[in-house]
Amino acid sequence: MDKFREIIRLHELGRNQTEIARSCNIARSTVQDYLRRAAAKGLSYEQLQKLGDSEAQTLLGKGKRQPKTTEETIDFERVHRELAAKGVTLALLWQEGLDRGEWNCSYGGFCRRYNRWKGRHHLSMRQHHKAGEKAFVDYCGLTVPVMDPATGEVTAAEIFVACLGASNYTFAEATPSQALPYWIGSHQRAMSFFGGVPACIIPDNLKSGVNDPCRYEPGINRSYQDFAEHYGVAIIPARVKKPRDKSKVEKAVQEVERQILAPLRHQQFTSFSELNEAIRSRLSQLNNRIMKGYGLSRRALFERTDQPALKPLPTNPFVFARWKKARVNVDYHIEIDHHYYSVPFWFARREVTVKISEQFIEVFYDHQRIAAHPRSQAPYRHSTLPDHMPPEHWAYKHQSKDRFLAWAKQIGPQTTAQVEAIFEAKAHEEQAFRTIKGIQRLATHYGCERLEAACKRANVFQMTGLKRLKAILKSHLDDLPIAVEPPAAPTIDHDNVRGQTYYS
Repeated sequence: MDKFREIIRLHELGRNQTEIARSCNIARSTVQDYLRRAAAKGLSYEQLQKLGDSEAQTLLGKGKRQPKTTEETIDFERVHRELAAKGVTLALLWQEGLDRGEWNCSYGGFCRRYNRWKGRHHLSMRQHHKAGEKAFVDYCGLTVPVMDPATGEVTAAEIFVACLGASNYTFAEATPSQALPYWIGSHQRAMSFFGGVPACIIPDNLKSGVNDPCRYEPGINRSYQDFAEHYGVAIIPARVKKPRDKSKVEKAVQEVERQILAPLRHQQFTSFSELNEAIRSRLSQLNNRIMKGYGLSRRALFERTDQPALKPLPTNPFVFARWKKARVNVDYHIEIDHHYYSVPFWFARREVTVKISEQFIEVFYDHQRIAAHPRSQAPYRHSTLPDHMPPEHWAYKHQSKDRFLAWAKQIGPQTTAQVEAIFEAKAHEEQAFRTIKGIQRLATHYGCERLEAACKRANVFQMTGLKRLKAILKSHLDDLPIAVEPPAAPTIDHDNVRGQTYYS
């Protein structure tokens, strides 16, 4: 007690609480308590020097108190509701009540009385959850049969339940199964129902959400992680076989089963839309029903606590995609659902990660996207981008008669005539491709001018083909002048001239 002035003095000199506790040989919690009390009253070391010990201790709330016959009445119901707001602590509420004169007990006594009050209330709604902090998700143990009227097939509908921690505001819907697309789709619709996004989601260790249910480092499904990143939310799975980690949704599941599913047990449903419409109607009643412990409905408590604290929904909708590993084949294509998609040829034989959405196929290597294709439903076909092909493959793939003729026209008219003659001599266009590619090599080796001259000689003597052009160039016959035959005498058409038909 006699060291409280030294505590304030050392604090004003900039010493931390640990150093002050060591210097004064007292507990650090005692230093913290005196500093909080002095800060609340605005007392400085200079002011304390002017006060007597008893007067200073009284101001700090450490003076001798007269024993009370009865404890002060504190509305711990209101205190518990106030704790749901972000940043609100018992120390803050105690100090505010002290300043308002609502109580005069010590902080330790305030905490002890609050904990005694809380211990007498074992309902799940008494658990302490920050507003907008957590949403708990799970499936009901009960299912609802949905019969297809056309086939008579019956599907056991799974009931997804989501619950906000601070207000118990509940969402429920029916899906055909617990498979990954339905799991993430239910999350999206739950976020839309809440009108915002909590800080984190607490799921069970369902295979659709958690690949590796490790107690310390659980492995989150890649698609589920994409959903979390898109919505800016953390996924914190409950520990295996620890239902109290998600007791909020356990209670919500119980309420859904008792107040929604049980009353619907005698109804026959022929579609999931019909079933979900019935669930929505009773879900509204559940959220509007007054909770005895709070004197408020889930909706009213949600509007007061969780709703203002939720983060806004993302602008763009989340696009579901599944992920898989694939190895690039030697033809630099990967197979996805019996269709083949190309990747850059230098990734051949490497393992890549593929993101498969409804509209697109994206390929990643070392966390970098290397290819993207519109998704095709044509089985056993190929989607190949020219940029992914090696240069020689690209050139072969783009061979055509028009391309070869365009090249020949650049050389000259004689070369064009020779190429046209080669195409006419072949039964199929592709049979001429290799011959003309050989002629292209002659142009590279001997030059365009000599090739044009060689084609001229070959055309005059009606010779076609690579071998004859090669022989002309090798023998330098293209340098020799071409002997021009004299033109044939024109036939005379006269009445006195008998034609060949005269003697027949």
